[in-house]
Amino acid sequence: MTPRAAPWLTFAIRIWRRAEAHDVFGRAAQLSYYLLLAVFPALLFITALFGLMAETGTALRDALFTRLQQVMPPSALDLVDGTLREISAGAGGGKLSLGVLGTVWAAARGMRAIQSALNVAYGVRETRGWWRARVTSVLLTVAIPVFMITGMVLALYGSRIARALATHLGFSSLFTFAWELLQWPLAAFFVVAAFNLVDHFAPARKRRWRWVTSGATAGAALWLVASVGLRIYLSYFDTYSATYGSLGAVIVLMVWLYLTGIAILVVGEVNAELESTSSQAALIPHGDRPGAAASGTG
Repeated sequence: MTPRAAPWLTFAIRIWRRAEAHDVFGRAAQLSYYLLLAVFPALLFITALFGLMAETGTALRDALFTRLQQVMPPSALDLVDGTLREISAGAGGGKLSLGVLGTVWAAARGMRAIQSALNVAYGVRETRGWWRARVTSVLLTVAIPVFMITGMVLALYGSRIARALATHLGFSSLFTFAWELLQWPLAAFFVVAAFNLVDHFAPARKRRWRWVTSGATAGAALWLVASVGLRIYLSYFDTYSATYGSLGAVIVLMVWLYLTGIAILVVGEVNAELESTSSQAALIPHGDRPGAAASGTG
């Protein structure tokens, strides 16, 4: 009798085969291009916004980079930091507007690529009209940063928010302690919800809304593991910088965006595989399912 593979390993193999069949890795490379186009207009927008906030903006920028340092590769973070410093001196309303337009345009193009990839993952055709598909991509482009920023704010300033609420509303220290315990699960929830938001509305299909799905959780976990893994790898084997010099930072940033694209697209593959497995199980008569005969005797 041949040993059976563990269920999680079998499932992982099926996801890998689906990803290859649907060209997830090629589509993630396409998505990383659009993400790169969106990154620097977004930096322009963020820098201009921070520049208008004076001292508060500087504190926000430092806190943001403290968190980014935990997931981004060091050379990519240095590139982002250098770019921010170069353009921070001339922040103003014009750059703010230009940054918003550039970010929305590039990110919406990236969202269209995600829509196409998720349609393939779920085996559906694009049935929405031209205007509806693009309006959806723009709305998702605006909504996803709201979820991500909310999670980031909770992670960065959860304790300060709790103390301010406790002082203003007269709550005890127990409220502050409970909030500090819950801020990290809440921050993770908003990040997972952002992944789920893409998976629910991007493909041309209708289904019941769920705040958290297995695919979104797997995608967020994969993104975090891949980001930290890349950072650890580069801390010991930074061959890009040694080979390409200053251009290595751009390459590392592209690799990180590529891994981010894979994590986003894996969400749809995992959920689609789970739906397919559930549908196949529902079609099998109860008496023919494994263990049914054993459970019916006795």
